[in-house]
Amino acid sequence: MTYAIAEHQAHSLFPDFVARRMDLHYVTRIAQLLGGEHPHAWQPTPANAVFLAGNDYLCLAGEPALVSAQVKALQHSQGEMLMSAVYLQEGSAQHRLERKLARFMGAEDGILAQSGWAANVGLVQTLAGPGIPVYLDMQAHASLWEGVQSAGALPVSFLHNDMEHLQKQLQRHGRGLIVVDALYSTNGSVAPLAELVEIAERSGCMLIVDESHSLGTHGPRGAGLVAALGLSDRVHFRTASLAKAFAGRAGFISCSSYFKGYFLSESRPAIFSSCLLGHELAWFDAAIDFIAAADDRRATLHAHARELREELSALGYNVSDGSEQIIALEPGPEPKTLALRKLLENHGVYGAMFCAPATPKNRSLVRLTLNSGLDRAQLARIIHACDEIRGQVGLENWSSTRRLRKLALV
Repeated sequence: MTYAIAEHQAHSLFPDFVARRMDLHYVTRIAQLLGGEHPHAWQPTPANAVFLAGNDYLCLAGEPALVSAQVKALQHSQGEMLMSAVYLQEGSAQHRLERKLARFMGAEDGILAQSGWAANVGLVQTLAGPGIPVYLDMQAHASLWEGVQSAGALPVSFLHNDMEHLQKQLQRHGRGLIVVDALYSTNGSVAPLAELVEIAERSGCMLIVDESHSLGTHGPRGAGLVAALGLSDRVHFRTASLAKAFAGRAGFISCSSYFKGYFLSESRPAIFSSCLLGHELAWFDAAIDFIAAADDRRATLHAHARELREELSALGYNVSDGSEQIIALEPGPEPKTLALRKLLENHGVYGAMFCAPATPKNRSLVRLTLNSGLDRAQLARIIHACDEIRGQVGLENWSSTRRLRKLALV
């Protein structure tokens, strides 16, 4: 279907206020800016491709011990309690798993949610309210911003990892919530958690840390970056998507048992969504044990990240914004980023294109997400591909390259 036909259908099927928004997407962005190619559409991935668009950092998907636990749970199921988790009785399988995961993270208790998105929205919604300032790092996950909107609270942004700017905002707006990611999902940068804890304590703010991209991959036995720094008792809440290193489909909030009772009566995502199913609980139960013993996979993952960052930096790519297993190649404008993604695919390397609203406008990027299962040949292939395409993608004129040159002059 051509975009002209799609535009005609939009105007005939939808009211004008919807059609205008769809035109901005299909006509202004896709047809005019990107020449008719959708930024998230790609060809089927060849069997020998290096796939770097998934979040299974420790390669748990298909792990025999976890699959066996899940199959066993399905085979012995006597019927599911298909209801909201707020009705689960004390001692239920979900409650037992929540406490096990909390112990794994060094917390008193915890809450399983339907997703990391539901965990973040539900948590911020139950803590903030109209007029309460919520201080968000500009790169904090969209679910945290959505939670602020759901609460009717006041969103106050601060520059990425800029503690001086955060303190200026606090002086202006007063105490509230401070909300950050431990490890940021677009460029692999790490939050200055120790400094954030001190600022929160001095200002009387509560601190929420999203550990979606660091739980399982960092810290003692994979307990996360907060635990790695010995800050578990000083960070009020940690959240995580369990669709990353845990390779499942759920979210988690670490909290006190006292708060948990309140949350289950006030969080709309918790009240109006069903609890997890038995085979999902079985997967996570086995995953906790597996991840706790996976120091070798964590070490391999971090070694991959260090090596690839060093090699890419030597080739002239500005990957200095981050340090961990998420690596951003940032041309800037969407047409340049789409061209980069396609050229990488021509060399058998498949990354994920991130653009607005996942990134600021004209700061789009291709995200390379590493995992512990990559071998030497695959790493070499990534480096070779990035070397071969430097001239074709106009690396010297990327916005991220210009930023690097400016830093070198300071």
